[in-house]
Amino acid sequence: MMSKLEAFVLGIIQGLTEFIPISSTGHLYLGRHVFGLDEAGLFLDTMLHVGTLLAVLVVYKDELIHIIKNPFGKRSSLLMIGTIPAVVVGLLLNDLFDSISKTGVTIGWEFLFTGFILWMADGVKKGAKKMDNITYGDALFIGTFQAAAIFPAVSRSGLTIAAGLFRNLDRETAAYFSFLLSIPTISGGIVLELGDLVSGNIEAVTLGSLIVATISSALCGYFAIVWMINFLKKRSLKVFAVYVWILGFTVLIFQLTGFF
Repeated sequence: MMSKLEAFVLGIIQGLTEFIPISSTGHLYLGRHVFGLDEAGLFLDTMLHVGTLLAVLVVYKDELIHIIKNPFGKRSSLLMIGTIPAVVVGLLLNDLFDSISKTGVTIGWEFLFTGFILWMADGVKKGAKKMDNITYGDALFIGTFQAAAIFPAVSRSGLTIAAGLFRNLDRETAAYFSFLLSIPTISGGIVLELGDLVSGNIEAVTLGSLIVATISSALCGYFAIVWMINFLKKRSLKVFAVYVWILGFTVLIFQLTGFF
């Protein structure tokens, strides 16, 4: 049975790593393994994502109100176009990547890949595009990168921020649009998880632990969004690239030695 402390820690991991570009799913896999909670259940996954969704909804409340008032405006269209690749990949290949996620066999390589993309993106010429300058082509390009994050240890925020930089968005805008684009993506993931709950595993998690996990995920997610947008104004992505490279090599060594 998962304790409230373990739920609290997993919520912190989910909240921080959903928006800091180091892969939330990859870190949750490692966190579960350390705690021996590999079968903690789909309900826990759902509530952790509910927490991060609440965080991004709070941060982007004014943006969302504008979108709701202008459902056929450019911002709405950008989000729709940016989400299409993830929807297509998710519907066609979800079962395959779900099985990969459960085994964790490729997780080390995925951390290394995330680091490579972050390092490359940080070296591109500084862009100047703001939100009002983002084109539909930019949104589709960023959304295509987002679709690649269906692999468990490939960072969704990392790849979408990198894609924005590749398309000449300025660093703050790349992070801002990445997190805005996470709203339909996380929402869609929650819907899929709720569908899986009909026949899924929800044991080993108490109501109290679920509440703790959700709250800690939401609070840390809020902090991570605000911190990351400010961080990228003047700081480099390379620190995250080095981190996930170290983590990826460590995971590969542990896998080769049979540690897990």
